[in-house]
Amino acid sequence: MRALLLVALLVGCKESPAPTSAAPSASSSPAAGALLAVGAVAPSTPKLDLAAHKGKHVVVYFYPKDDTPGCTKEACAFRDAWSKLEKASVQVIGVSVDNEESHKAFAEKHKLPFPLVADTDQAICKAYGVPVKLGYASRVSFLIGPDGKIKKVYPKVDPAVHADEILADAGAA
Repeated sequence: MRALLLVALLVGCKESPAPTSAAPSASSSPAAGALLAVGAVAPSTPKLDLAAHKGKHVVVYFYPKDDTPGCTKEACAFRDAWSKLEKASVQVIGVSVDNEESHKAFAEKHKLPFPLVADTDQAICKAYGVPVKLGYASRVSFLIGPDGKIKKVYPKVDPAVHADEILADAGAA
């Protein structure tokens, strides 16, 4: 079973396993194994400072691994929708447990116009309640409203259409 999960993550499967539960409250500290809930204040961390984006929608998307098929498809879909996202004042931030060198190579190779944050200590994953399995972050996204609160949680992401979902949910489609 572990080998199958690892293979699925490495080939960039379209969806990550759904979390076992979602936090029903608006607490900014998720319970172990629970994603932050809609209405929770989106946490900033030393590596993920949301203050610079106040007044904008922000997408914090977690993904398993740089340069794998599903992760590349998702990142490139955000890249391809970048002008629409900018016009709608939507900032995109990608997060994985890969290191900065890996992120830099991935961003340069695919000409990504948005930042990728290296969460090597998994502090951001923990702050958002994103499961890390076999050393890979689950594919989960959070749409944060201009007020700094979680507007929508995407526990199951289809990388090919996710950018369009974000635009629609941010009121820009």
